[in-house]
Amino acid sequence: MKTFRIFNSYKEFPANWDALVTHDIFLQTKYLEALENAAPDNIQWFYIGVMENDALVGVVVIQRAQLYLRDMFRKAAKSRLKEFFRDLVSRILKGNVLVVGNLTHTGQHALYYDHNKITPSEFFDLLFQGVEALTENILETYGKRIRAVVLKDFFIGGHIFRNRTFFTSKTLHEVRVQPNMMMPLPENWHTMNDYIGSLKKKYRDRYKRARRKLNGIVTKELDLNTTQGCSKWMHELYLNVSDNARFNTFILPQNHFYELKLKLKDKFKVYGYYLNDVLVGFYTLILNGKDLETYFLGYDSKHQYSNQLYLNMLYDMLQFGIENRFDTIVYARTAMAIKSSVGAKPEPMVMYLKHTNSFLNAILYPVFKLMNPAQSWEERHPFKETN
Repeated sequence: MKTFRIFNSYKEFPANWDALVTHDIFLQTKYLEALENAAPDNIQWFYIGVMENDALVGVVVIQRAQLYLRDMFRKAAKSRLKEFFRDLVSRILKGNVLVVGNLTHTGQHALYYDHNKITPSEFFDLLFQGVEALTENILETYGKRIRAVVLKDFFIGGHIFRNRTFFTSKTLHEVRVQPNMMMPLPENWHTMNDYIGSLKKKYRDRYKRARRKLNGIVTKELDLNTTQGCSKWMHELYLNVSDNARFNTFILPQNHFYELKLKLKDKFKVYGYYLNDVLVGFYTLILNGKDLETYFLGYDSKHQYSNQLYLNMLYDMLQFGIENRFDTIVYARTAMAIKSSVGAKPEPMVMYLKHTNSFLNAILYPVFKLMNPAQSWEERHPFKETN
């Protein structure tokens, strides 16, 4: 008999949870423990385990996100029309939203099931039963009504996307979102010189110019103690970047990077950029099997353009990936043009969403399009043509 169980914390997981998800660090206990210990104030974690005769055959990660206008929109509207639309978004989505997936990271890390032990239709049917039960539990326990449900980040053409008719039968909207920028690494690249040699002259010159503009800035890997000691300043640098986003659903707490380093150890990398022994920027990486996942970063705005910090970070992430023999660098979404100029390719993704109010659900699709506007950008092609 197949059924589901709701877990309120990683502490309640059955013993074989990690054995089922060895392929994905974002579903494993240590990562989820770190996030629970350092979650944004407006996010609470839940999990669904899909069981067959008490054996775990599938897992689902869920967040209850409390969305409010001050958290979602970081910049003031520049016109009355934009202010009107922001108010509309706030009215429709404000309050509690259930997210099947992880708001703090881009990618297909919401769920997993053993294809040999449960069919897709069985799994997704139990997933939706679990979501409905969790919705009722949240109302009874916290007095909070869930206003919308979102299933986040699925690759177009993937096995989950192929079950899209199940989602639409539940009156969820399918919405294409910004792509995930990913860069496969050729097997014959062993050093950055191999990468540089593959570039067209324009992009090779751009690489050399960016490196020169570091102009005395040195890069150092931060260990656990240094990460803890720099937490306050790293958070300020992170906010410099986060606060410039048009739309955001959370703010990371100050201890976030320390907790990830504490729990993931060498699977979580922190690199700092120092000018005269002062930290002026940093970036983080998560080592997920053969995928190198870029994570949050931050920088001092006055050094961003003059020293091309962001572009140099992209190059340094790439160098780490090449030298450590990763198959793919996951650059995530945002800043797609500059990531494309380094060599990343856009992989299209979709989300599924539904408002619990049938009238508001009918207008949710155009509102969500407003939240995730289609960006006009030109894909770059930095590599020489190969015969």
